[in-house]
Amino acid sequence: MQLKGSCHCGKVQFELTSHHPYPFNLCYCTICRKTAGGGGYAINLGGVADSLHVKGSAHVQIYQARLSDTTGRKEKSAARRHFCRHCGSPLWVWDPRWPALIHPFASAVDTPLPTPPERVHLMLGSKAAWVQPSMGEHDQAYEAYPDEAIADWHQRLNLEC
Repeated sequence: MQLKGSCHCGKVQFELTSHHPYPFNLCYCTICRKTAGGGGYAINLGGVADSLHVKGSAHVQIYQARLSDTTGRKEKSAARRHFCRHCGSPLWVWDPRWPALIHPFASAVDTPLPTPPERVHLMLGSKAAWVQPSMGEHDQAYEAYPDEAIADWHQRLNLEC
């Protein structure tokens, strides 16, 4: 499926191919919650990195979160969160550890997305106390990360596009 997206002010537009376009993964980690907001969670999709085309790339900034290791020392995350430097809209995440993938934020996608038959609520151990997740009948909930990858979830439900 071809996805088109943009920031709120319109200075950045992007397009990419996605074989995993169902917005099913609701991440409540502190990074997603604080950088992408939206109900206390962020929704990322899966896209093909080589297919990404950006108009207005001069307006894109990158944020790399600082994570605490087991000793409490802060180190920069490898993941690069791209956002519009003018309006602050989160656009996509790219991580050099998985260079073939781009994870656009569903909130930045302008193409109508398919409705997922179930959702995965992950990193619930990091959610803010005020957040009350709205769980559907078939939804899954995880304190941290699930074992099932985004591609595996799509394949299990026969949702390949």
